[in-house]
Amino acid sequence: MLLDKGISVAYIFNKIKYDLVYILLVGLITNLLATYARQYFPEMPLTIPVFLGTAISILLSFKMNQSYDRWWEARKVWGAIVNDSRSFVLQLQSFLDPNEATANCIQKLAYRQIAWCYCLGQSLRGLNPLEGIEDLLMEADRAKLLQHTNKPLALLQQHTVDIQELRLTNKMDVFRHVQLDNTLVRLCDSMGKAERINSTVFPSTYRHFLHFIIYLFVVTLSIALNNVEIIFELPLLLLISAAFLLIEKSAYHLQDPFRNRPSDVSVTAIARTIDINIRQLLGESDVPLPVKPNDYYLL
Repeated sequence: MLLDKGISVAYIFNKIKYDLVYILLVGLITNLLATYARQYFPEMPLTIPVFLGTAISILLSFKMNQSYDRWWEARKVWGAIVNDSRSFVLQLQSFLDPNEATANCIQKLAYRQIAWCYCLGQSLRGLNPLEGIEDLLMEADRAKLLQHTNKPLALLQQHTVDIQELRLTNKMDVFRHVQLDNTLVRLCDSMGKAERINSTVFPSTYRHFLHFIIYLFVVTLSIALNNVEIIFELPLLLLISAAFLLIEKSAYHLQDPFRNRPSDVSVTAIARTIDINIRQLLGESDVPLPVKPNDYYLL
């Protein structure tokens, strides 16, 4: 997640540097052709590039709005995961009788819930879902995970098995079992929403058409400004195009909130917050530190 300060100019420039090179080449070639082959080019009133610029602004506004909706939905999903993870541990502590056996069971389930949060974040980003969670799981749990493709779903299944065992051994009544089951259903629902966002591709043709219109805008504006010295025309083309391209690139990154970019939803930091909260609910004093920002973003 990008922070509200410290964003480097290099990060911004690197997002569009190749596009600006293409814009420069297109503008330069168009200017040279319009200068030395003027008889083959029609008169280009400024109203045409102005119309195209207005159309680009409308298209960019739509794409930015849709992209931010995807990003914000992903953030709300992880907000629900935070709430339900805390509720899950609080319910276990409230529903089970306080003794050594149940304390060990609560710790096992709580650690597995922490592992689930890290595992889901890694899985959404296409990274190794088991990295860094080995110490949070029992050996038997780790062995069962190897049989599953969807590791987070397998961890939720292990939750249900353990909670069912508590019910069958009369350590929990039916009402409390239902309450815990509802919490697991909400966690599974949040996981499904995040996976849906991650697997639903924003139409790539929209981006291609938008880039085509931006290049068409550059060509028409270059022809319309043919009477302007090239030393002034090219910087103007680059400046206006950079504004369009930066907005488009920002929307492009926001539309995929789990691709391990600086603009992603900060799932690692959120999982670490859940980790800290659950360990403190268990009464532990040795808790990990919050994830620190990496320059201008938080993972």
